[in-house]
Amino acid sequence: MHRPAPRRLTRRLVQLYAGLVTFALGEAMVVQAHLGILPWDVLHQGLVHQLGLTIGQWSVIVGAVVLLAWLPLRERPGLGTVSNVFVIGFSLDAFIAWLPVAHALPARVLLLLGGILLNGVATAAYIGARLGPGPRDGLMTGLVRRTGGSVRVVRTAIEVAVVVVGWLLGGNLGLGTVLFAVAIGPVVHVFLPRLTVPGAPGPATH
Repeated sequence: MHRPAPRRLTRRLVQLYAGLVTFALGEAMVVQAHLGILPWDVLHQGLVHQLGLTIGQWSVIVGAVVLLAWLPLRERPGLGTVSNVFVIGFSLDAFIAWLPVAHALPARVLLLLGGILLNGVATAAYIGARLGPGPRDGLMTGLVRRTGGSVRVVRTAIEVAVVVVGWLLGGNLGLGTVLFAVAIGPVVHVFLPRLTVPGAPGPATH
């Protein structure tokens, strides 16, 4: 027996925004661990060094620009797409200001690993809500559909490419950056089927 549509929509909205805010928290945890930032944040930080503003503000700007890459992939934006651009960027700056910087190495490692795990689960949560993937994730799912590749391979390839561009712009990278680039795809691959809302309209997930 199917649940009433209003209940399903409520679950999808809660899952979407919980996922977006949780992603920003995990992202801030990685930043504050100071062991290497997320691949996309290497790009954002490089832009900060070149042009000013904050990591969160560049997250918003880059997210909007990435939407242009959707055109040849024929991905369709939704509420989740627009929400992703603004909620993560603004929440990221708030969480960075709120979270203390870790100093002891064991605490930094735990902060890094916890942040990566949160990011993976949160990504699966907001994509699984099927209200439109984020700009970066729409790029991933579009390429998965077009190439027939797996989520883990396509996501990892995108993260590595972004790191190279960010590094050339002057962004910092470290062991945590490499670990995130390698681990995020498999984590999303595991949790995406479990967090996809059944029967909800929206793009297919892999």
